[in-house]
Amino acid sequence: MKFVFKILKDFPSYLWSGWGAIASIFLFFACWDLGYQIYGELVLPSPLETLSTLWVMSHNDSVIEDAKITLYRAFFGFGLSVLFGSILGLIAGLFATASIMSRPIVTILVGMPPIAWIVLAMIWFGMGDFTVIFTVVVASFPIVFVGALQGTRTLEGDLKEMGKSFKLPLHVKFLDIYFPHIFSYIFPAWVAALGMAWKIVVMAELLSTSDGIGAALAVARSHLDTPTALALVVIMISSMMFIEYIILEPIKREVELWRN
Repeated sequence: MKFVFKILKDFPSYLWSGWGAIASIFLFFACWDLGYQIYGELVLPSPLETLSTLWVMSHNDSVIEDAKITLYRAFFGFGLSVLFGSILGLIAGLFATASIMSRPIVTILVGMPPIAWIVLAMIWFGMGDFTVIFTVVVASFPIVFVGALQGTRTLEGDLKEMGKSFKLPLHVKFLDIYFPHIFSYIFPAWVAALGMAWKIVVMAELLSTSDGIGAALAVARSHLDTPTALALVVIMISSMMFIEYIILEPIKREVELWRN
């Protein structure tokens, strides 16, 4: 609970420190407008036109429903990845044999391109939610698994011995010694896995479903509707940036302080 209060207390200063990021966003829009002036509306609509299209789409119930569907698939798949990746990674980190045996499997999962998993999932499960969620889990699981494994394997023996010598209760050792160290590894892995899940879910929807933001992007592509396509991209990017920089980044900063 103190951890949560500390995050909320430091949040205003965190927002103030983000002026550089805001400036970079304005620079990005300036470069975007320059590209519009060079290449024209068909290739790259202006930021103003894209934002205008986005405003109209925000009042469209079907677009809102597609966004909800995409969020559900992304977070459901991400949740499964966090659950199984964290548990199995912690278990593998406790046993050297399990850690060694898991390395080839993780290498296979990381090395296989997500597009290949999407194709295989379409063959195995058909067109629908399960294909998208399966692809998200397979792509995100190794990231979480490795983070949990590294957090467990890198626990210092001196810390364990200190806990034993002071005869600390198990819950005290876990909360004050083991948990901060493991969490400092596993939370950044969760953040990375969430970013992966968000990218994969849109790609999978584009290829394998008839609803969601990815499917809407496929329709915009078929109609050569560049403003709508860019507006959908803005929805995806802004959603991801809000989750990462407003919700997760303050927590991550506190976690990094624990590590230091």
